[in-house]
Amino acid sequence: MATSLLRVPPPQGLLRPLTVPERLLLGPGPSNVPPRILAAGGRQLLGHMHPEVLQVMDEIKAGIQYAFQTRNRLTLAISGTGHCAMEAALLNLLEHGDAALVAINGIWGQRAADIARRLGANVHELLKPPGEYFTPRDIEQGLVHHKPSVLFITHGESSTGVLQPLEGLGKLCHRHGCLLLVDAVASLGGAPIFMDQQEIDVLYSGSQKVLNVPPGSALISFSERAREKMLKRKTKPLSFYLDMGWLANYWGCDGEPRRYHHTAPINSFFSLREGLAMLAELGLESSWEQHRANCVQLCQGLRDLGLELFVKEEVARLPTITAVRVPGGYAWEDIVAFLMDNHGIEIAGGLGPSLGKVLRIGLMGCNSTSRNVDRLLRALRDALGRCRRSSL
Repeated sequence: MATSLLRVPPPQGLLRPLTVPERLLLGPGPSNVPPRILAAGGRQLLGHMHPEVLQVMDEIKAGIQYAFQTRNRLTLAISGTGHCAMEAALLNLLEHGDAALVAINGIWGQRAADIARRLGANVHELLKPPGEYFTPRDIEQGLVHHKPSVLFITHGESSTGVLQPLEGLGKLCHRHGCLLLVDAVASLGGAPIFMDQQEIDVLYSGSQKVLNVPPGSALISFSERAREKMLKRKTKPLSFYLDMGWLANYWGCDGEPRRYHHTAPINSFFSLREGLAMLAELGLESSWEQHRANCVQLCQGLRDLGLELFVKEEVARLPTITAVRVPGGYAWEDIVAFLMDNHGIEIAGGLGPSLGKVLRIGLMGCNSTSRNVDRLLRALRDALGRCRRSSL
């Protein structure tokens, strides 16, 4: 019998029911998913070219335009996480030999520089220490010196808790013949951003932060300047899957009949549609104020516990993710583990250049509430009383 050829038995773990613990996710993402979005993702599957799915895609597109504050026709969701959107933006904009200027003050600038180098771009780095942001003068000096075709900058640097001011950067880039590419994965919905008014050429974000949608879809939009640059490419983008020409057609952005490109994650799109609907119902201004107020409450509470905020200037603090220095006499791993094991709360240590230096606390979307701030501060007070290492 054919079964006699089997040498690998069924995994015992898969023969047991799936169990998932209840936790309050107050790290840098993903964030907890509201029941309404969970229910949307659990709807019965439809075909990826069914008219009902195309209608959902059109509603997602309109929701992204609202969240980004843009009228760009080339606006869509990518079947992948925020990292995927970063890669899609860079590989569609850059060709081999293009000059790219990457503003690095945390891990996301580092990642963008890595991707751009893999694409064969001439990458120039504009550096700031973790916890600091770039001024227009910093940017202009880099533009004048390196003459890039694209500037990459992170609006919400989740590894350090920095909110990068964007006002005037678009005009500055265009004055120097450069496109402005902005990462808003950690900031969208939690801090004001105006794609058209700020003259941002490419903007992207992810689903799992303020939108409270499971990870797996990403939002992206291209200005007419960026679209024209892509149309003038001498070579095709290196990735077929992330080729914006194909994706624009599938999402109905080019005025042509839609053609099959890939089998999209339909249920992820259902969830994303609901996340964008909830943001639209709340309203951007209300969402921004909610995140600002709860961040202020959190920062004051952290100071009251004797903790030091990593970002000195209040105006430069990311409302969605707050970084505090690891206090002397403590190991960040002990605090993170204690909160998880004893309070069912997730926070995170540093990432990239902030590793070992900070603790990161996220308040995003439905998780950004005064009640959650109070709960976290009580848990942190408990951790600080019980996790001190006398030998440190």
